[in-house]
Amino acid sequence: MSEDIRTGGCQCGAVRFRIRGKLGRPSICHCRMSQQQFASFFSALVTAPQDGVEWVREEPSYFQSSVNIERGFCARCGTPLSYRHPGGLELAIGSFDDRSDLAPQRQVNYTSRVPWVESIFEATIHQDTGFYARQ
Repeated sequence: MSEDIRTGGCQCGAVRFRIRGKLGRPSICHCRMSQQQFASFFSALVTAPQDGVEWVREEPSYFQSSVNIERGFCARCGTPLSYRHPGGLELAIGSFDDRSDLAPQRQVNYTSRVPWVESIFEATIHQDTGFYARQ
C-alpha cells in the first residue's frame, strides 16, 4: 500500500513541509481575517492530516489573530502558510508544490465575500499585457 506524500513551502524556500496522509477538503474562506492574512479576496486552504505534517526546514512563525486562531507565515519572505485552530491545521493551497488536484470544494463565510469576487473570473486576460479587461 502506498502512502500519500505531499510537499510545499514558502516563496523563498526557508520554510518547507512534507505531509504524509490524506488531505482534507480544500476550501476558500471569505472572512475578513483571511482576506487580510493573504492580502487577497479570500484564503485558499486545505486541511492537513492530524500528526501528518513535518516541517523539513524552518517552521512558520505564527500570529495569533484571535483567541483560538494562529496564522502561520514565513518570517523571512512573508508568505502566508497556515491557519491553526483547535480542530487542526489548514495549509495554504498555493504553498503546495503540486496544486493541480486541490481545487476548492466549498466556500466558507460566503456572506463576507467582496461583492465583485465572482465577476472577476468572467473577465478576459489580454495576452500582451496581462491586465484584465471586460469584454
